[in-house]
Amino acid sequence: MELLQQLETKGESSGLILRHNRAVVNYYKSGCLQHQTLLQELEKLASAKSVPVEPTVSLAMKNAGSAFTVARYNKAVIYYHRHMYGTALERLAPLVARLEALEKQMAALVATLQLQLLLATNQLNRAEAFLDFLQYKLNLVASAPSAPSANPSSNAEEPTATAAVGAAVVPTASTVGASATPILDSSVTRAAGESGSILQMLQLLTHVLNRKPVVITEDGTPEVAALKAQQYYIMKDFQMAAKQLMRINDDCTKTGTVTPQLSTCIANNMGVIHLRVRHYAIAAKFFQNALRFDQQLASNLRQSSLQTMGSVRSCEIMYNLGIAMLHLRRPKEAFHCLLVPVKQYHSNPRLWFRMAEACIMEHEAQKLLGKDRHTIDSVMNSAGSKPYGAPSTAVPEPTLEFAALCLRSALTLTLQYKASFYRATSPDETLDQQDSSQQLWSQTQDNNFCNPSKPISLESMANMLDAIYAAHSFVSLRLGDHVTALEMAKHLLQSERLSDAHKLLGHMYAGEALMMMDKSGEARDHLEPTFVNSLNALDLETRDWQLKSLDAAQNVVRYNLAVALALQNDFQAAKSLLVTLNHPIVSKKALTLHRYIELKISATVLH
Repeated sequence: MELLQQLETKGESSGLILRHNRAVVNYYKSGCLQHQTLLQELEKLASAKSVPVEPTVSLAMKNAGSAFTVARYNKAVIYYHRHMYGTALERLAPLVARLEALEKQMAALVATLQLQLLLATNQLNRAEAFLDFLQYKLNLVASAPSAPSANPSSNAEEPTATAAVGAAVVPTASTVGASATPILDSSVTRAAGESGSILQMLQLLTHVLNRKPVVITEDGTPEVAALKAQQYYIMKDFQMAAKQLMRINDDCTKTGTVTPQLSTCIANNMGVIHLRVRHYAIAAKFFQNALRFDQQLASNLRQSSLQTMGSVRSCEIMYNLGIAMLHLRRPKEAFHCLLVPVKQYHSNPRLWFRMAEACIMEHEAQKLLGKDRHTIDSVMNSAGSKPYGAPSTAVPEPTLEFAALCLRSALTLTLQYKASFYRATSPDETLDQQDSSQQLWSQTQDNNFCNPSKPISLESMANMLDAIYAAHSFVSLRLGDHVTALEMAKHLLQSERLSDAHKLLGHMYAGEALMMMDKSGEARDHLEPTFVNSLNALDLETRDWQLKSLDAAQNVVRYNLAVALALQNDFQAAKSLLVTLNHPIVSKKALTLHRYIELKISATVLH
């Protein structure tokens, strides 16, 4: 600070640089805690850009770079650590656009931060294209050591439930190596030496996340070891991934280098591994441990450094814990866990759908306990159905009303993303790697619609849309909105790649909605049991449903057809169908319907 004051008294012409450096020095004097004050000073510096200055001030300088350039970079760093990734990308964009014109050390820092932001926002394809640009155009990174690829094109999408969870995993390398992220510094030269190794680490992480065959040589640091564990996980070697994480924990415990950030990362990623192999209770325990470690960091964020703030991952961990609770059939806990990430990731349709699932599961659990009893027998007295809508629709509670709101959000977002889905060009149409730098990397697109989950495939999006239609139809039936229920069921049945399970649900929901609308004749078209014979039995057996076989599905469809026939006063046909029902899943309801038909026949004879 004294040196800066001496420069000021000597009348140095670079006043903006002095103002910037004074703000940075004050930031470090505060113990790196007053980042908001620093941000305000940097904003004032940016507003001073419109003031006429000497031409040399706006150009890149040999040692420190332009005050505006470094100030803009520092603002992006602050937003990055505050998890405001979109704002950070916007602030950094002008520097990235003229990356080739920047002094090399400054270019390395900007490239490092840009790559971290692309990975943080799950823009994996763009990150890889940006790496090619850095390698072949700017020569900032070398080629990563590659391994022989047994099947590099094997990129099968994981099951939807797992993809939503596994994709929310805390990025291993960036979490453990939080202290190695770009730091606020007016001296670009001092940080430039570190940026090269960070870029190499980010290069490896990018290749791992894109499932590229790459050799990771361990050097004894937890950052590289954790990256190796993530590579094992992505390649579905879950046992080796867990062993690698435990080895990191043991080694750091022996050397006394365990930190809350490291403990959070290991506990969360162990939870993701156990969730992937369906050890849901163990996964939930690990996520709870991760939250406990993370709360040590988040206990007083106002008095925390930027790096501590940037390493907090409570939001993503709560997302993972919510999915684990759903699998454990603890919907109320799952719902309240998912309420946390939805505040930040409100554009994630899969997250809205998971919240709707929690609401539906809680409703069904309460129904089994005798609350809000509602059976299909009420079809016979449909005049008493409750009207659609309730005053508590927007209240965040695990109710069917809130489930309908969640499903509308999920449906709107999914249809919007489906319309803008980017289909990658075929390998024959792509350029050679050496020529890829000629192609603007910024034009590369990612289908990262489900942050913090990884980019979604078109097949997964279609499956999610089918699940949303089915759930929306079910909830609408429960709420008495039969028109919407029928509309959603029809959309479901029009799907191009409809699974057998969803085909069954679509016909069932459409038939029930039509019966509720006194259109029993049309309902019969959806309840003909012949379509059940074409269903795949394995598709039913592998799902956690009450319908575990084709025989159970046949009985349910026949029972509902008998209800439709009874509503049309075709009692003899209905009775003949009831005789064929022998599955326990419909036995009680069939007996009730049989008694109803006998009473109707007796009443007709008496008249």
